[in-house]
Amino acid sequence: QTRMQSLQPDPKAQYRSVYEALKKIVLTEGFWRPLRGINVTMLGAGPAHAMYFACYEKMKKSLSDTIQHGGNSHLANGIAGSVATLLHDAVMNPAEVVKQRMQMFNSPYKSVLACVRTVHKTEGFGAFYRSYTTQLTMNVPFQAIHFITYEFMQEQINPHREYNPRSHIVSGAIAGAVAAAATTPLDVCKTLLNTQENMALSSVNISGHLSGMVNAFKTVYQLGGISGYFRGVQARVIYQMPSTAIAWSVYEFFKYFLTKHKLEKR
Repeated sequence: QTRMQSLQPDPKAQYRSVYEALKKIVLTEGFWRPLRGINVTMLGAGPAHAMYFACYEKMKKSLSDTIQHGGNSHLANGIAGSVATLLHDAVMNPAEVVKQRMQMFNSPYKSVLACVRTVHKTEGFGAFYRSYTTQLTMNVPFQAIHFITYEFMQEQINPHREYNPRSHIVSGAIAGAVAAAATTPLDVCKTLLNTQENMALSSVNISGHLSGMVNAFKTVYQLGGISGYFRGVQARVIYQMPSTAIAWSVYEFFKYFLTKHKLEKR
């Protein structure tokens, strides 16, 4: 996804499809190359998702009691998902910066630690949060759409809200796909801010570092027009569908398991 969102890619890193990109990366750069940065993602994902779902459940229940007297309120789901995103992204934004820099073509960083040290030394601590406002601008609508779609799908295929792995996987995958497609333009801008793509910035006479969502939007339009905002949309949807399906199915399993265990103890 990071490679396909590149606005001025190296001739050796131009891809027409997700399959071609994956195949070319593996053949020319090694089998493990697509997994670069996975360790920093795993490190941040645990605490980020713990805060994310805890905040979501608490706010969803409180807001639903207020708005719809304990019923399922789509407004409550959307607001709860949006607020939970603030905590999640505060942890994941630095991890995303490191991951995307390591995934770029001809990345100069040999390890996660080397990347962190170099970015901090050359660009300062703020570099890890340069795309935070853009990340939130993208993820707040993403998570609002994501949670509303998930809860809506559950109402349709699992109206009694029982533990049903198939319904959680299907609902999660559809929710992820819809939200991913709708917020791709913001994701392209976030990638540009995270990677500070040198060839792209120099081609529009930008010296130094690009900052701010408005500047990112203008730069993407200058380089790729309207279609530039949808670079990598296929890769983003393909990535998000299994990601959200797995996240919801694992979460719903532990929610069911722990609740059942607690009731049995009582």
